[in-house]
Amino acid sequence: MATQRPEGIVLSAHLAGAGGITTHEAVLPPGTGSYPALTPVLGAAFWYEREIHDLFGVVPARHPRLEPLILPLHDEGQPRPRPGTPGPEPAGIWPDEHSVPRHVMGAGLFTIPHGPVRSGVMESIEYLVETPGEDIPHLNMRVFYKHRGIEKRFEGMPAADGVLLAERTEGVACIAHALAYCHAIEQIADARVPWPAALVRVLHAELERIASHLDTVTRLADAAGLAVATARFGTHKERVLRLVSQMCGSRFGRGVVVPGGVSALPRVSGADFLAAISRLEKAISADARVLMGTASFLDRLRRTGPLRPQRAREHGALGPVGKASGFSDDTRLARPYDAYPGLGPGDPGRHAGGDALARLRVRWDEVSQSFHLLRQAADELTDAGDGPLRVACAAADGRAAGWAEAPQGEVLYDVRLEDGHLTRCRPRSASFHNLVLFHEVFTGDILTDFPFIEASFGLSVAGVAL
Repeated sequence: MATQRPEGIVLSAHLAGAGGITTHEAVLPPGTGSYPALTPVLGAAFWYEREIHDLFGVVPARHPRLEPLILPLHDEGQPRPRPGTPGPEPAGIWPDEHSVPRHVMGAGLFTIPHGPVRSGVMESIEYLVETPGEDIPHLNMRVFYKHRGIEKRFEGMPAADGVLLAERTEGVACIAHALAYCHAIEQIADARVPWPAALVRVLHAELERIASHLDTVTRLADAAGLAVATARFGTHKERVLRLVSQMCGSRFGRGVVVPGGVSALPRVSGADFLAAISRLEKAISADARVLMGTASFLDRLRRTGPLRPQRAREHGALGPVGKASGFSDDTRLARPYDAYPGLGPGDPGRHAGGDALARLRVRWDEVSQSFHLLRQAADELTDAGDGPLRVACAAADGRAAGWAEAPQGEVLYDVRLEDGHLTRCRPRSASFHNLVLFHEVFTGDILTDFPFIEASFGLSVAGVAL
């Protein structure tokens, strides 16, 4: 990550370890236009350094492919537009075959630009599929259509208001982003969240996880043309979102997590909540058994889009993508926060298959684990009695990293405060870290496998191009 400071551009590397994250920094003095790229020795830095080049203009020397990532392409000699900067309307639009990169050469090969506008409710991303007709020897992605200038928008906001933007950064992980942001603020203020508030946070985080995983299952069923399964799991997701709405007034849990705790207790009694999740779990489990017993569905997932365990470990793949390839770095276990140390979530298990089927099985494991945690947290909240739900986070200067486990994997926030206001806030979603692996899993797959592989990753483009 990078930050513009009076002393120059500060490059930061956050290293995850047992119990926390350590930060290492290097300062590029004013006038320094480059630095030795980290990507040749640490492949996971590939997209991070491209983003730094886009937003700060610093060149990582010897980077293997320094193409635009976050900001759009530009004509030769013309600056690329920044968010919010109006530009002249084009006189016309003409196709330019040179604008489509070619990485695979040969007779009969051509490139299919898939997106950014596609059928259905899909986020704006362009896939450049190079193919001789069916096989996919190479795939590239353009994510800049979704760039909204979120990092810049944080600057100058009061610390207490920053959570409002954080929970709107990535719609499928509102709670996780709010938690990661608040954890950073609470570290700076040296504030400890009250136990009842920590339990409420777990309730909303796990409901968000269930809803997200059900959305992935719905997309997989839709890709397979299973209309009944698509409708059933879409209905289950809707019921989860309605339960969240009953608890706090927002289907996405917005407004619940605040620096220092939570805004209020759930508006659903403990008994009613336990009854609701029991009904949900029973219905979801029954439909999951039917779906996982459907041979035609399993055939489309088995050996589709495999990610090698060694590659997952090298890259540090997050969430279900990593767990399905035998690598797990679940922050609820590795760097626990809020009520997770007291609840002991336990390892939901991992798989070594690495394919779309393994990623789905990881999600079923996590759904089961989430229901278990929901029962634990609800029981603990009933026994907790009355008590404060929030502690004051005194305005303080400082810098901290906060994290939380989203349905897609770890969300990380790098936050710096001065005089109670944000001078820098850099969110890093699991989708940003994992999406670069997407083009590596098409070995032996064909065009009709594409929707299964995309859905099995379960990522959000909004979390990539902030």
